[in-house]
Amino acid sequence: MRIFVVNIMRINMISRLNITIDKAVITEAKKYAKLHRRSLSGIIEDYLKSLISKEKKEFEPSPIVKSLWGSVKQLPESEEYKELLEEEIIKKHLR
Repeated sequence: MRIFVVNIMRINMISRLNITIDKAVITEAKKYAKLHRRSLSGIIEDYLKSLISKEKKEFEPSPIVKSLWGSVKQLPESEEYKELLEEEIIKKHLR
């Protein structure tokens, strides 16, 4: 039996970008990157990706939230939280 392993490489286009940032910010950012064993470019790229993804999708719940979806009754918009809480406490303890 022969097993073939195929590596599929994704080729990313890399471009340079010149930006102007306060020197003190760069110094602290480099310390942060070194402390977390990351490149400053990688940190900035990840941040920009997170901004773009937030623009593309309004809200994407986590898998845990998805599994719980619908199990909690949504509060009506017209009622105040404290009033509902008081009603539920009365129901629980006085009935």
